[in-house]
Amino acid sequence: MRKLKNSELNRLDVSEFKNSEKTPLIVVLDNVRSLNNIGSVFRTSDAFLIEKIYLCGITATPPHRDIQKTALGATESVEWKYFANAIDAINELKENQYKIISIEQVEGSVSLERFEIIENQKYAVIFGNEVKGVQQEIIDKSDICIEIPQFGTKHSFNISVSAGIVLWELYKKINL
Repeated sequence: MRKLKNSELNRLDVSEFKNSEKTPLIVVLDNVRSLNNIGSVFRTSDAFLIEKIYLCGITATPPHRDIQKTALGATESVEWKYFANAIDAINELKENQYKIISIEQVEGSVSLERFEIIENQKYAVIFGNEVKGVQQEIIDKSDICIEIPQFGTKHSFNISVSAGIVLWELYKKINL
């Protein structure tokens, strides 16, 4: 085996990315405080051709040096929009027929591997604050809550890890 060079990976350039068909998913980051987490979510969203990212509340917006450290240019390819309040983002998404999915441990949550995609349905996935998680008022407006199964001693994943797990699983269910 030989490690491939970047030039051999056949990746899209920014213009091609912007013109390509997107995965019908919008990622909502609500009150995410870590700039590195925000940048990581941009980079993961680029990898899976995510439609857009909504940045809400205290979540920082590009351009920012610390977001760029982990985004590595993905803030140029992935479209984003800022909302002062996540409820406004949720209301806009619902008006546009998106199903709202909160990623949170709640009563009646669906385990990620058991979640079934509805064909031709658009989805928005909500990731909350690193400490407090998704706000209860957002959970109340959600159509479903998905939980990532865990088997060790810890109660949660880092948000960038959660985004990677969830977006890959949803990408597979939608596109493969």
